[in-house]
Amino acid sequence: MATNKNSSPFDFLASVLTYRLKTELTSEKVIQPAYKPEDFDDSSISKFIKKTGLPYAEAVVLTLALAPHVSPGFLATIVTNYFPDGGEFPEFGGIKGTQYRGIFPTGETVLYILAGNDIQKRIEASSIFEAQHVFKRNNIISLDKPIEGEPEMSGRLLIDEEYLSWITKEKVVHPELSEKFPAQRITTKLEWNDLILDQETMTHIREIETWLQHEETLRNAWDMGKRIKPGYRVMFYGAPGTGKTLTATLLGKHTNKDVYRIDLSMVVSKFIGETEKNLSNLFNKAENKNWILFFDEADSIFGKRTQVRDAHDKYANQEVSYLLQRIENYAGLVILASNFKKNIDTAFTRRFQSIIEFKNPTKKERLALWKLNIPKKATLASTIDIEEIAANYDITGSNIVNAIQYASIQTIAKNTTEINREDILNGIKKEYIKEGKMM
Repeated sequence: MATNKNSSPFDFLASVLTYRLKTELTSEKVIQPAYKPEDFDDSSISKFIKKTGLPYAEAVVLTLALAPHVSPGFLATIVTNYFPDGGEFPEFGGIKGTQYRGIFPTGETVLYILAGNDIQKRIEASSIFEAQHVFKRNNIISLDKPIEGEPEMSGRLLIDEEYLSWITKEKVVHPELSEKFPAQRITTKLEWNDLILDQETMTHIREIETWLQHEETLRNAWDMGKRIKPGYRVMFYGAPGTGKTLTATLLGKHTNKDVYRIDLSMVVSKFIGETEKNLSNLFNKAENKNWILFFDEADSIFGKRTQVRDAHDKYANQEVSYLLQRIENYAGLVILASNFKKNIDTAFTRRFQSIIEFKNPTKKERLALWKLNIPKKATLASTIDIEEIAANYDITGSNIVNAIQYASIQTIAKNTTEINREDILNGIKKEYIKEGKMM
């Protein structure tokens, strides 16, 4: 049995499934369908299979995993032809959903379609779910965990949500913040020239950017992958508002990598084992996505381990150890941000390729920040000496932006475009008050 030219991957899967059912359930002699992806149509699924060069078995499994999402009645329609009066078909596997009315394929479904009832071939086919397989390495397809005590292959066949969108719609979707994914994608419209840092700090940041751009060449073309650990780990430390988050976002923007800020309040749990579970969900999702993971206010989970006085201390230390292991094995960039370097466990800092201090801006940098952030439509009153303000008020970049925002709103409310000295000083005063400082 062969697929026709311009047939879809589902036509191919139907011919493979029909071949298996006829082989196992009837005495009819049938020929295994030819696999010719070059004859597939121009659908997005066909394009993916052609572009990636998926072999026969992988194309079958991928299409099978997609079936519930794009053709809910696909499996039931074909199988029912061989069981018109109903009945059990345990060899085929498959499970029913709560709301979904079709058949969810399982690992058993995969083994049956690829190997029938041949036990040795089924064992060989099960390698498609092993850790070293491309599906697992790239987190494309996996098996849901079955109920405790039941066979591993009874788990439902799952396809990653981002790959599902990419394959079926040729569009990348970004996971949203949730209990299962405690991270949020962050972006910026700003550019490098909007980031005012001292020269030493900026030099270190450029080194990270260089690593992001050339790490793959180093590992593969230069054959250093077997000699160096994957990934890059860096710590940003300094007062709030000194540019740590903006720097992380710009690194992603200018190397075409998504940046995800981890919501540690959703990661850390008082229940034993839950923190590790939350971290596992996060890193499993991020694996092989080439994301930049940004742990802001990292002290809450990366803090120094304590002496074990009770069970809580014991499990807290286990959480840190687990996190250390996952970070070491993550192939992308991990950034930990903290207000103080001393707050982070030395077990982490020893493994960082770089530790970068974000200092409070000097008078020169503050002046640049004031000039950069004054709205272009606004003018400054003649009573404002911006150099004097930059010299006299030791505040951070985010403080300056907030003060300008306050003064600008007051100016607009007065139906003018000239910012006066009083509004600027009141904006600065509000920033001082927030931080418990006196002007």
